[in-house]
Amino acid sequence: MPHFRSSLRAATVGVAIAALALTGCASGASAPAESNDADSGYVTPGRLTVGTGEPAYYPWVIDDEPESGEGFESAVAYAVAEELGFAEDDVVWVRTTFDEAIAPGPKDFDFNLQQFSITEEREQSVDFSSPYYETTQVVVTTGDSPAADASSIADLQGLLIGAQTGTTSFTAIEQVIAPTQGAQAFNSNDDAKLALENGQVDAIVLDLPTAFYISGVELTDGVLVGQLPAIEGADADRFGLVLAKDSPLTEDVTAAVDALRERGVLDELATEWLGGEGQAPLLE
Repeated sequence: MPHFRSSLRAATVGVAIAALALTGCASGASAPAESNDADSGYVTPGRLTVGTGEPAYYPWVIDDEPESGEGFESAVAYAVAEELGFAEDDVVWVRTTFDEAIAPGPKDFDFNLQQFSITEEREQSVDFSSPYYETTQVVVTTGDSPAADASSIADLQGLLIGAQTGTTSFTAIEQVIAPTQGAQAFNSNDDAKLALENGQVDAIVLDLPTAFYISGVELTDGVLVGQLPAIEGADADRFGLVLAKDSPLTEDVTAAVDALRERGVLDELATEWLGGEGQAPLLE
């Protein structure tokens, strides 16, 4: 389990949100009228087969147990299932690699979620739902850095903050943090991470998925300081559910995601699993 400044609430946190995903959307759900039809498009009639990684990592799935409904993507999957009219017991999980899921050809899942960014290149091989999450930029540091105690953007402005040049992360430093000593440029995220470890910078900025991984797996005593507000006019990296190319389910799955977004369910899940205490709160 990755180490964060505050202890993880893997066993108990998010039960209420998971319950929301499983039961709170009943008013907008429609029964899977075609799920018992062999031609409905579902891998197994009457079941919703959902794919994820092997292993699946925190905070997307807690303890590599997607069937628990705990973790952002696990909770999203059950919320989509509920919206499509499936009961919790009707959801079946399968594991795939990232590359297998987006490769051309038949799939053993109805949809798959492993932080797949929606790109034109990938859309040549698979279908995507509308986005269920748009990534943010996150400030990462170590426990012995002066940035570890920052609780606002103002707290960061006098520090040395770096990122890979040419990235949205670098732009976020320049436009959102605006440090007094300027943004510190590096050729890669690995170079930025090494500079942080060596004390050459006080913090680095990464997209949220990379920030979770580097702070929890690659850094000793990694700390997620917090998420930065969106950059005005910038396109965020958008995650979509992956389906087989020209899947008959794409329209319904997209409608389910759209309904969850409109009712604020996706925002609630993101706040609980990606922005809660000890994770990556929003810096202001």
